[in-house]
Amino acid sequence: MRLRLETNPVVFGVSVVVILVFLLAGVTATAAVERFFEAVQRGIAVGLGWYYVLVVGGFLVFVIWLGASRFGRIRLGGPDSRPEYRYLTWFAMLFTAGMGIGLVFWAVAEPLSHLVNPPLTAEAGTPEARTEAMRFTFFHWGLHAWGIYAVVGLSLAYFAYRHRLPLSFRSVLYPILGERIHGRWGDAVDTFAVFGTMFGVATSLGFGILQVNAGLASLELLPETTGVQLALIAGITAAAIASLMAGLDKGILRLSVANLCLAVALLTFVLAAGPTTEVLGAFVQQVGHYVQTLPETTLWTDAERQTGWQASWTIFYWGWWISWSPFVGMFIARVSKGRTLREFVFGVLLVPAALTFLWMAVFGNTAFAVDAATGGELSAAVSEDPAMGLFGLLTELPLAPVMTVLAILLVAVYFVTSSDSASLVIDLLTSGGSIDPPRTQRAFWAALEGGVAAVLLTAGSDGLGALQTAAITTALPLSVVMLVLCYGLVRALYADSRLRSLDDVCLLKPGHDRVPDSGEPGRSPFKDGVQGSP
Repeated sequence: MRLRLETNPVVFGVSVVVILVFLLAGVTATAAVERFFEAVQRGIAVGLGWYYVLVVGGFLVFVIWLGASRFGRIRLGGPDSRPEYRYLTWFAMLFTAGMGIGLVFWAVAEPLSHLVNPPLTAEAGTPEARTEAMRFTFFHWGLHAWGIYAVVGLSLAYFAYRHRLPLSFRSVLYPILGERIHGRWGDAVDTFAVFGTMFGVATSLGFGILQVNAGLASLELLPETTGVQLALIAGITAAAIASLMAGLDKGILRLSVANLCLAVALLTFVLAAGPTTEVLGAFVQQVGHYVQTLPETTLWTDAERQTGWQASWTIFYWGWWISWSPFVGMFIARVSKGRTLREFVFGVLLVPAALTFLWMAVFGNTAFAVDAATGGELSAAVSEDPAMGLFGLLTELPLAPVMTVLAILLVAVYFVTSSDSASLVIDLLTSGGSIDPPRTQRAFWAALEGGVAAVLLTAGSDGLGALQTAAITTALPLSVVMLVLCYGLVRALYADSRLRSLDDVCLLKPGHDRVPDSGEPGRSPFKDGVQGSP
């Protein structure tokens, strides 16, 4: 049987070569890679922290404005397009693609870390420190993260489904570059998106492996060693390849729904087994505090105290979400055809963020209660090994062995869905925007993701630090691309509104008044130098 490949030779070739060089360097020059990571993280965190704060806050404001504006009625597709997936299925796919492993890894570890090392002025271990801890946990995982994803996903969906351009990063620059997106400029943008996706997802996969290994160690089944972690990467990557070969509907969709069911089961158990009334009361109050302080927190740069806390937490998260944005944005665009712009924006922003707040509040506040009851033992364990946070909490609750196995299974399935989704996205980018590239190519990218995660975990003495640095570094060029993307989207929307009525928008093609909504990618109706910027 002949192997069928469908690639953009430049994007595919450059991406593979650079990633393989990184893998080779990580294996043969581990110490040099570690020094490189340390230098890059210091430089970005110290010199460009303010930039990350401004740009991420700007993305959130931008996408809210789009959703509330008159453009909100525009449908992502032809006038007769309707969503392919029901709301419940759509939300499940958004949630598992957008957060996944990280949400399980940090649900206990982050609130307890902030409890013993508050970011602002609260005294460690006090009720005020709890308030600060949840405020910043919500901040890191809430609207700002989903605002980044919404910007990218909306732009990709708009140009792919309304203007029949390839479902690729290059397409969002058509109003600026015109036909040049099909040349080296477009290749460069797609290649940056591949790097961001690869290293952003590898960061999450690394966190997942650390946590699976910690869970198995808590059950005294396997020790926490690098060898065990590499074996786990190989095994779970093999499962991811098997899943993606089944396709989007049979593989990723079913696993996404399974993930949601496992997550709900674990969440319900922790809520019922812990101090339920206290947790729910704290949840409502903490969400209110988050909303009330959101503008202040958004622009906080730690300029007065300069403790380095923000560089270790907020800047890492903003870099991680930006590096994830090609992956998550491409994936949610792929499953969001037919929705209106307003439906897309507020669905992507509000529903996953609300679920995330509930998740973090249940695990975080239960962890606070357990930590107080054990005299600080849980927070001390988290300080030593963040991967043990969730399992340390479950140890103090009923049915600890059963729930630990459930948690390990949840992380493992999240690993598979993240790898599957990322492989699909990278394949879309390197195939030139083909909607359904060969599955064998996705298997190749899934294997490469596992390899990158393995190298990051073994890059020197601090695998966790290497994972964080990789996310921050790849986000820098991507953030610039996203700023250009926002400008291009606004130009296109204004030009679109001047060409036709928003109540009767049609897809235009040279020589035709209307064309049916075939859903196939092609050329945009916009010409070079499109006018209509605000």
